[in-house]
Amino acid sequence: MTIDPIALAQALIRCPSVTPADEGALDTLARALEPVGFSCRRMPFEAPGTARVDNLYAKITGKRPGRHFSFAGHSDVVPVGKRASWSVDPFAAKIIDGRLYGRGAADMKGAVAAFAAAAARFVARTGGDFAGAISLLITGDEEGPSVNGTKPMLRTLAAEGEKIDACLVGEPTNPRRLGEMAKIGRRGSWTGHLTVKGVQGHIAYPHLADNPTHRLARMVVALTEAPLDPGTAHFEPSTLQVSTIDVGNPSTNVIPAEARASFNSRFNDGFTPESLETEVRRRLETVGGEYELRTECSGVSFVTPPGPLSDLVTDAVKAVTGLNPELSTTGGTSDARFIKDYCPVIEFGLAGATMHKVDENVTIADILQLSDIYEHILHSYFDAKLD
Repeated sequence: MTIDPIALAQALIRCPSVTPADEGALDTLARALEPVGFSCRRMPFEAPGTARVDNLYAKITGKRPGRHFSFAGHSDVVPVGKRASWSVDPFAAKIIDGRLYGRGAADMKGAVAAFAAAAARFVARTGGDFAGAISLLITGDEEGPSVNGTKPMLRTLAAEGEKIDACLVGEPTNPRRLGEMAKIGRRGSWTGHLTVKGVQGHIAYPHLADNPTHRLARMVVALTEAPLDPGTAHFEPSTLQVSTIDVGNPSTNVIPAEARASFNSRFNDGFTPESLETEVRRRLETVGGEYELRTECSGVSFVTPPGPLSDLVTDAVKAVTGLNPELSTTGGTSDARFIKDYCPVIEFGLAGATMHKVDENVTIADILQLSDIYEHILHSYFDAKLD
């Protein structure tokens, strides 16, 4: 039994699974995997105050005991934006001039289809005679709040005694060309919400008031003028960017009582959320005055140091594309931030130049090659010879 990765990618794209909707995407994947021998289990979660999200855990066990390799990804996609801006129907999955168009083609239904096709070929070529297990951990909550997906799935599976030994996440890691880059870690994401307190007053009598916007402006400079750090062995310098400044003052002759700003830091492994907050508060104190700071962290920085797992992926990429991928920690966050608490994890997927954009697309050749890379990884991991 084999799976056509292009046909499966098209079928998945035709499911308009904008977070938290599934619209048949997981059923489509399960119908492809079950004839191969995968046991498919739906794992829905619904944290208080959030929408229910469906997830899929699919697993096949070889004829001999051994290690467990997991492919992780997501079936949900971001909204299409203005549909009129698309040159094609974003959910029609059309192939034009060797490229597959549609929301999720790059991020990341193309990679999910490549997972399934690679696993099916591996099982067929080995006759199921391999030592260990292969699973697909597919969430419908990666593009959303990420509270009803990978994190509770892993927690539930671990409580049941399920152990994953290595994981590959199929996020679109390559900037433009398949084989350029794999991700061995991710920066953390930390957000601060700052409220600077002042004294409201008449604009013509500033000595009788305390203008918080002036101090807020100096605080923004204090936060952004000097780099947070010089970078670490596997990471670029941490960054801090102000995302919004708000006063909400409709009058031009009133000094406001409060001024607010929000900012986000993508931080490397030189910081923890606690030490980053300490540094931010230190910089705010150089300006002084009364303020409140509320913080939240959606993920800490992590790295899987170069070693057996990255070598496995690098060798497979070289064998299929001839390229030597850069081992990077750039970009945003991914569900690898949850997986790293359970096993070594690496990310490798399609080219991401069009992800989240109008006319999102990938080449047919890239999906086919990605499936070959994933199959090569399985053969190497389980020490099974390719034909």
